[in-house]
Amino acid sequence: MKEDDVKISRKKPIFPVGTGLLKYLKAYQRDGKLPMTYSDLLNFQETIPSLDKFGNDTLWEIPLYPPHIQDTLYDQLKIVYAQLKASGNTRIVQHKVIEKIEFCAFGNTHPFRIKIVNRLNDVYDYFYIKQADASRIYGLELEEIVSPNQVNYLYDRDTLVEEHIVGIPGDTFAKTKMDAPDYNQTRIAKEFVKFNERCVISMLGDMRAYNFVMQITPDFDDFQFRIRAIDFDQQFYEGNIKVYLPQFFKENLPFVKLSMDHLNEKTVLQYQQEERSSIVHRVRSERHRIKDLRDASSTQQLSTKENIEKLKEGYARYYENENYFKCKSMTDIIELNVKNVIRQVQL
Repeated sequence: MKEDDVKISRKKPIFPVGTGLLKYLKAYQRDGKLPMTYSDLLNFQETIPSLDKFGNDTLWEIPLYPPHIQDTLYDQLKIVYAQLKASGNTRIVQHKVIEKIEFCAFGNTHPFRIKIVNRLNDVYDYFYIKQADASRIYGLELEEIVSPNQVNYLYDRDTLVEEHIVGIPGDTFAKTKMDAPDYNQTRIAKEFVKFNERCVISMLGDMRAYNFVMQITPDFDDFQFRIRAIDFDQQFYEGNIKVYLPQFFKENLPFVKLSMDHLNEKTVLQYQQEERSSIVHRVRSERHRIKDLRDASSTQQLSTKENIEKLKEGYARYYENENYFKCKSMTDIIELNVKNVIRQVQL
């Protein structure tokens, strides 16, 4: 692996959910009848900066609503949380209050982050409300199918509700935790190699360190590490294959250097092969779902013709496989990626 900074030239457009994808979401119970929409949260008058516990600007803003709008929104948000977490059972929010709404103006889907607190014990949770974007939804679904992680979200009209993914932001981990004496550096490097492999196969782009989190689990004799994506805005849109390889972002240089220091070519290949085998197992067990997802994309715009042409050329070189030139869509490329992985595992 090597580091070579990648630039994403311009903001990705939002693609509306088509009829095929909508049918898929209903079939797999991802749709819901929400009491509010994303647009309702835009009825704020002004915003103030949101600061962390050290007084630093988080780059999120706190929207200020008129009292009558805020009261209604808070009640509706509690119902949304109950739908996301408990299939609409509002008993789970009887003792919960909405403590804070935050707004991110620079994200592709301009998300709102909601903090909900149990007033009996001060335990809190977060969830997100975003503009519905078809490519993002495909990213969430592929994460569910291809990765070892589960995702929880709901879709309704122009609105996407997502569960908070717990973990230490990758950039924070690299700066403050990576060199902890209790952590096995080789295990961290191994996980980055596997994460890199998952991204290039599932075509999840823009995995800079602040777009993924590190989850740390104490084991009986050591710590286990898992990198989880938290931003799916750049799912198979860009035409540059390097966008789908986290190793090429300068923000991930600490992880790349760690891998170069602690792994050799043989171990990198071994970990890549392990991840491919895991992906093949998951795809086979979810073959009906992934077929339905592929069919749902057949009439759905997910990128531009220029990006598709450029990307299939990039993957043809990367995998040394001229069959990529026959691909007509981003989902054709992913399907061929999976077939390549299955073929490699069987060799």
